[in-house]
Amino acid sequence: MNALGRHILAEIHGCDAAILNDMAGVEAIMVEAALKAGAEVREVAFHKFSPQGVSGVVVISESHLAVHTWPEYGYAAVDVFTCGDSVNPWDACNYIVEQFRAQNFSASETLRGVLVEANAQKAAV
Repeated sequence: MNALGRHILAEIHGCDAAILNDMAGVEAIMVEAALKAGAEVREVAFHKFSPQGVSGVVVISESHLAVHTWPEYGYAAVDVFTCGDSVNPWDACNYIVEQFRAQNFSASETLRGVLVEANAQKAAV
């Protein structure tokens, strides 16, 4: 099956709370994750919550990386959505896990824009 993109949803636990609460640090990690995956960064938007936590998105030519952190629980929810074959979303995800100093994580990958109908039409021609 062909798909337009790959979307990874990651549950990242046991992270360093100080890292998760540092907006500039989280932003730098997310941007670098996009670059390590081979993506082209277009725009970046992050917000620091009071008393704690960070949310943000890195818009890439190939789609996006997003993060929401709960430093008080050592937890981060991350999604990495890439389109095309030139960017590996797992490279970005693994880098984020490493930089957040996570004790454990789980992640699932979903294919987005599965081209079943287009393939069936091509086969019928």
